Amino acid sequence: MESSRRTTEAVFRDHAAFVLATLIRRLGDFDLAEDALQDAFTRALERWPDSGVPTNPAGWLIKTGYHKAIDRLRRDSNFRSKQNEIRLHLPDQMEPEVSDDDDMLPDDRLKLVFTACHPALAREARVALTLRTVGGLSTKAIANAFLVPEKTMAQRLVRAKRKIRLAGIPYQVPEPHRLAERLEGVLSVIYLIFNEGYLASEGPELHRSALSLEALRLARLVCELLPKEPEAWGLLAMMLLHDSRREARISAEGELITLEEQDRSRWNHAQIREGIAALEVASALGASGPYQIQAAIATLHARARRPEETDWGGIVTLYDGLLTLTDSPIVSLNRAAAVGMHSGAEAGLAELARLDEEPTLIHHHLFHAARADFHRRARRSLEAEAAYVEALRYVVNPREKAFLKRRLASCRGTITPDSL
Repeated sequence: MESSRRTTEAVFRDHAAFVLATLIRRLGDFDLAEDALQDAFTRALERWPDSGVPTNPAGWLIKTGYHKAIDRLRRDSNFRSKQNEIRLHLPDQMEPEVSDDDDMLPDDRLKLVFTACHPALAREARVALTLRTVGGLSTKAIANAFLVPEKTMAQRLVRAKRKIRLAGIPYQVPEPHRLAERLEGVLSVIYLIFNEGYLASEGPELHRSALSLEALRLARLVCELLPKEPEAWGLLAMMLLHDSRREARISAEGELITLEEQDRSRWNHAQIREGIAALEVASALGASGPYQIQAAIATLHARARRPEETDWGGIVTLYDGLLTLTDSPIVSLNRAAAVGMHSGAEAGLAELARLDEEPTLIHHHLFHAARADFHRRARRSLEAEAAYVEALRYVVNPREKAFLKRRLASCRGTITPDSL
């Protein structure tokens, strides 16, 4: 029974974004579609352990969720007005028969991204709503990404969905002349969906591969829609290059492997070539933007056959350029780490010391983990211990946590993982 539940939950994680996008299109209401998705999942937990997972689980969830929504509306005093709204989205028939083989239209999720990224919404609301609906992230995970309280993020999401409903924002990919005004928000959310797939903020695994692949699919679609937008190609290049290392980041025992220690023969070199080609397209189209620079950094990593061949000086220079375009604390942190790799642990620690007063980094595990690593490289075990303990206060992903505990255990001193 427990195995069946885990299988059902895994299927739900993989297909939730597909199903939700289709339900939003068919029902025309974000909240109703989210409720329908949860109803369908609950029904799956009841049925699938006995009947087995359907051949097309997405089709089953769409069909079940849709009819659950209709049942819910029939009990609602506002059913007649809602019925008219749904007819706008389903002009041919009120309650279509969705077979188990029926799937969402290929661009439903892209429509959902563009709907959520409408310029009528505040930028933070656009990103948050897309992460919630397309990325399937919990409100808590999104709040953590934005470094705001969960209650604050919940209110933003409610306001964004209400704005879409009241303003009658259409569920569609906009006309070509209106694509550019939403491009920044669309690229931002695709980037964040990829990041959640590359390093999950929830669940037991390091990766959520389905999200990474979905982000790559969406990025390719945007490049097809806007082939002359260099940052769209830059984002695609960056994600391809990072994703090429996915299989090498985890050992056979499920342990996190750092970039420095990865078996580079396990990198996806076909994907690396595709990423470099995408970056060349971006570079030919115009001036470098943030995604192109990040792709260029990833290219320098990808081209190093051995860790010691990494062009850390070039990476520091690229981060300097990136900082002229963004004041992101995470970029500053990554630059400090690159300085330490290029010029030595003491130089890295000096750069990190300059970030001590940055409020968003003080509570970020990677800041303390970087400091711990440079102390470890400088053979200062006690300082490394203290920094690893601080990093463990804030880390969320269990694979990262296990890695930090192993590093802590390797340090001399009295603190051990068992005491945490």
